[in-house]
Amino acid sequence: MTRIADIYAQIAAANRPEVFITLRDQADVETEHAASIAAGGALAGVILAVKDNVDVAGLPTTAACPGYEYRPEHDAASVAALRAAGAVVIGKTNLDQFATGLVGTRSPYGAVRDSRRPDHISGGSSSGSAVAVALGFADIAIGTDTAGSGRVPAGLQGIVGIKPTIGVVSTAGVVPACASYDCVTILAADLDLANRAMGAMAGAAAWPASTHFAAPDSPVVAVPATLPALDARWQEAFHTAVEHAENAGVRIKRIDLSDFLAAAKLLYEGALVAERYDAVGEYISAASPSDLVDPTVAAIIGPAGRFSATDLLSDRRRVQTLAERAMSVLGDATALLIPTAPMHPTLAEVEADPVGVNATMGTYTNFCNLFDLCAVSVPAGEVIESDGSAAQFGITVVGRAYDDAVVLDIAGRIGTRSPASGRSWPERAGAKATEVFVVGAHLRGQPLMSQLTDKGARWAGVAATAEAYRLVALDTEPAKPGLVRDELAGTSIRGELWAVSPAALGEFLGELPSPMMLGPVQLSDGRWTVGFGCDHQSVGDAAPLTATHWLER
Repeated sequence: MTRIADIYAQIAAANRPEVFITLRDQADVETEHAASIAAGGALAGVILAVKDNVDVAGLPTTAACPGYEYRPEHDAASVAALRAAGAVVIGKTNLDQFATGLVGTRSPYGAVRDSRRPDHISGGSSSGSAVAVALGFADIAIGTDTAGSGRVPAGLQGIVGIKPTIGVVSTAGVVPACASYDCVTILAADLDLANRAMGAMAGAAAWPASTHFAAPDSPVVAVPATLPALDARWQEAFHTAVEHAENAGVRIKRIDLSDFLAAAKLLYEGALVAERYDAVGEYISAASPSDLVDPTVAAIIGPAGRFSATDLLSDRRRVQTLAERAMSVLGDATALLIPTAPMHPTLAEVEADPVGVNATMGTYTNFCNLFDLCAVSVPAGEVIESDGSAAQFGITVVGRAYDDAVVLDIAGRIGTRSPASGRSWPERAGAKATEVFVVGAHLRGQPLMSQLTDKGARWAGVAATAEAYRLVALDTEPAKPGLVRDELAGTSIRGELWAVSPAALGEFLGELPSPMMLGPVQLSDGRWTVGFGCDHQSVGDAAPLTATHWLER
């Protein structure tokens, strides 16, 4: 049986018709999968599910509203980028209608049930995408995230959800929810695959010259001083995750989350919801019963047209004030660690109070896009509920805009899934990085390593020079060796490579003490890179060293 045949057999056996709105013909997927494997690519053979508010050429886009259906001629930019890297679309997934909800139940195509406990919700609005990954129907899935739609279902389904900085991934070809805050996200079973997929999907994004590619060696991470909306069991799960983070070398800083939570309420309770009306409000207002507009969604979006431009501007100023105060509270922390979701409700609980439960689900997610923060949700164990069943518990690492690689790094250190390997997805997506060859005091575990990690440098592995270099003892404090090119008496010197941003490289150049300099270094494989070195004249009669000798000093 082929892999595709096996997946379709799993889909049939699972009896989860609510996961996909459109499932492609198996033979077509088989053909494309074989061609993808043959062609190669960063995502060759990877099976992709697409949330049905994101266009796939030739397949209907419904946004979970049958009356809204249209057939696009072109892929959304995110889908096109993943397909170009080799991913194969299997189908379009269910969602909270018009991406309005965090529960996964607001769809005429059926409430998407939890992958493990079918009497519980999946989380939304990227409900079908998350469950498709959790049940093995797809390797990766596209979601969208305005208020937490790419993170909440990831947390409840025990998978990874990456929400990038706003604008890093194109939203062209996506049915808007709140256009100012919408993001396209990736859901995957592990960080490594999510990292590769994000790198492909983000394409040639514009990144600052100061982009960090990893977190500091011992980062300061803020956590909430109190945990509203979590019961005792869920609070205990979060405390366990914090202890795990501390054991991984993270320094914890407890903060007041009040300004974050105040902003979270503005996303639905204030004039910001007018953007949802701008997106689909006129359609909803004119829809007939046969269009099957969800009544809860209609009750949220329909009245949002009452807000004036003045109301919207006032609430945006309020968001800006709260963001400035919140970032001041965050202070020197590299990132914020929070629960992804505060609870895992049953379908019956949501039916009894659809608006109230949904609002609670967004406690720790709604503020993120309003403040233009990036985030990674990762599994962090289970919560044993009062009935004895196990809920998946997720944590989210939140960072400032363009710190996407930083939160990816921290999430890999403290989550229960293995970290991403190789280059961070911002590097894969075009963030400029230079590999710098180091020896001596800048090696991992040595006194000056922090000069690299504090500037966001990512350790890129061990390396060695061509057989044309030697080390000399420099009269510096702290003591360090100098790397000198000597084609007559040189040998191969072992060291390390670190990926650094252009801004960090410039800072290093300005901070280097004499006689050190940055210059070209030839590696043992023939490549040339940048490295810390010295010239013959500057070292004079300095005593020779071996790398082993220096480390034993």
